[in-house]
Amino acid sequence: MPEPAKEKKKKRSLRKKVLLLCVLSLVFVMLVPMGASAASNVNVNVNGKGVDTLQIIEMFTILGLVPSILIMTTCFTRIIIVLSFLRNALGLQQTPPNQVLIAIALFLSLFIMSPVLNQINTDAYQPYKAQKITQEEFIQKASAPMKEFMLKQTKKDDLNLFINLSKTKNVKSVNDLSLTVIIPAFMTSELKRAFLIGFLIFIPFMIIDMIVSSTLMSMGMVMLPPSMISLPFKLLLFVLVDGWSLLFKTLVAGFNV
Repeated sequence: MPEPAKEKKKKRSLRKKVLLLCVLSLVFVMLVPMGASAASNVNVNVNGKGVDTLQIIEMFTILGLVPSILIMTTCFTRIIIVLSFLRNALGLQQTPPNQVLIAIALFLSLFIMSPVLNQINTDAYQPYKAQKITQEEFIQKASAPMKEFMLKQTKKDDLNLFINLSKTKNVKSVNDLSLTVIIPAFMTSELKRAFLIGFLIFIPFMIIDMIVSSTLMSMGMVMLPPSMISLPFKLLLFVLVDGWSLLFKTLVAGFNV
């Protein structure tokens, strides 16, 4: 038999072996979990009571949404947007880095939300930990301070907008509204305030850019980028007015806690 024919035959036999091995591996992967699930029986008990599978799925779903819920129901949104506007107004690309801005926003949020968190700890968590209240009562008592905080920051127009969209009727007090109505209204108000603060931050730095640009044009230095010259002046202005302290003071004082 010629050499090319032998090589073709070897390649065909090798392909058959590889294909057979892949099929066996697939069958093994499909059968092993079935056998394991059939052989094992997991029983989850909490305080002597069985826990339904749907309850476990619901618990893990809520745990996965907790970071988003905490971010969108606190002052974190306004702070991180304002800090991003400040960085863009200064003309800095990655200074401070995103990690630093997020850390600043988190700790400022913790500082601002500390009275609310202390109230939740006293009225809801400690009694629930001591098994004095049920889980439903814990959720109700924990959501009350959060509702109060969000309603203080929510504009009436935004709240009325989502009340009308949800077709909620016969509401005696705003505290009786559900979180599904309060949270979107609160987020809308926070976005409006954050963009308004960002606009006010941009004004002085934009004036510096205009002055530098017109000066360079009058001197005939058209090829020189104005941002290269205006950046040191904007940093100098921000340092001289103690910008960080002024910004943090404004952000903290802006929340009616």
